[in-house]
Amino acid sequence: MKSLRKLLAIALLGLAALAGYAAWYVSTAVRIQAVPVGFEIPAGSGLRAAIRQMERAGVEPGRLRFELLARAAGRAGAIKAGNYEISSGVTPLELLDQITRGLVTQAEITFIEGWTFLQLRAALDQSLDLRHDSRGMSDAALLERIGASESHPEGLFFPDTYLFARHSSDLAVLRRAYRAMQRHLVEEWRQRAADLPYKTPYDALILASIVEKETGRGADRGEIAGVLVNRLRIGMALQTDPAVIYGLGERFDGNLKRVHLTTDGPYNTYTRRGLPPTPISLPGLAAMRATLQPARTKALYFVSRGDGTTQFSRSLEEHNRAVSKHQLQPRKK
Repeated sequence: MKSLRKLLAIALLGLAALAGYAAWYVSTAVRIQAVPVGFEIPAGSGLRAAIRQMERAGVEPGRLRFELLARAAGRAGAIKAGNYEISSGVTPLELLDQITRGLVTQAEITFIEGWTFLQLRAALDQSLDLRHDSRGMSDAALLERIGASESHPEGLFFPDTYLFARHSSDLAVLRRAYRAMQRHLVEEWRQRAADLPYKTPYDALILASIVEKETGRGADRGEIAGVLVNRLRIGMALQTDPAVIYGLGERFDGNLKRVHLTTDGPYNTYTRRGLPPTPISLPGLAAMRATLQPARTKALYFVSRGDGTTQFSRSLEEHNRAVSKHQLQPRKK
């Protein structure tokens, strides 16, 4: 009996020591080789694979102890993929909470309305938070990787601010922006006005990209779209400078000349009627909505007043007067 009581006491002391050690372990900061430290847990990783990823990055939670903690807490199967960043002072329990709740680090990138695809790619390449998997990739290969069916990338990516886990692939961000544009375009097409001169949603996207570049003030957007729609309806050339400038590409030095307007090319909307072959920029939601629900107007012409607003005209004579007034006259000092 005394031996039994002795063994029981030893066992209780052992359990108490084990409980004390466990309490010390879960409340003591994890060893980190350098702070802050980031690590990635790939999709499909289990607990042991996650621990190996942390160890490779310089986080030392104690492999066996951390695994026992996760299993004791019933969270061994709840590991979330993603990119994580931790600083000094984090305990094993806090670390377990972070990787099982998916508290990933986030960064953001913004694509601006009116940007070209070249500008978008430059922004991606300059981001320090992304993994640059698309760098050096051709446009055709890039479109294939993100699952796009189109052959030209211009205008296919919705301008917005996108949050992502640091060190995510730039292709993943592009895929999200592409799918967002498809969703918005489908929805706006579904609600379009009757009798519009577009054969496909892509046609509407092309005109929306022109409306985006032509608009100086948001309040004029619907009427600008209305003018361009009127021109398409009667077979009149769109005569939009932004399309010509886009077609010039790197040859454009900031000065649009008469020779540019008279030299034929696929994006010269002075020499060719109808829509150019592709969008010329990233159209925002407002431009798409204006293009698919344009203002009812009898105007066929518009010109910038030079202050961000637009003057609309029904006749060429009226338009020429407006051009003379707002663009050809020397400005008063």
